[in-house]
Amino acid sequence: MAKKFADLRAQMSPESRARAESRAQAMLAEMPLNELRQARGLSQKMLAEVLHIQQPAIAKIEKRTDMYISTLRSHIEAMGGELDVVARFPDGTVKITNFADLGGNATA
Repeated sequence: MAKKFADLRAQMSPESRARAESRAQAMLAEMPLNELRQARGLSQKMLAEVLHIQQPAIAKIEKRTDMYISTLRSHIEAMGGELDVVARFPDGTVKITNFADLGGNATA
């Protein structure tokens, strides 16, 4: 007989629960575009409609390992998010601002 997750979780020590929660949050903090879209409750068709492109183009974008930052930004914004480009170094993190006005949002 299958056990309910809530029952199993209740039997875990507080330390085990904290470790499991930490691992879950780490997994949610990093994911490919297709998983992010699904986690946001969007289908490829829905996202394609927002971006005014065909659904197969969404599938292609989600499989790519290399793309323009403007393409990634529009994809993320269509999901309701905001893209930040960050460089991480051993002595700190720097947000790269060159891309802040991509996509015709620049005001000159």
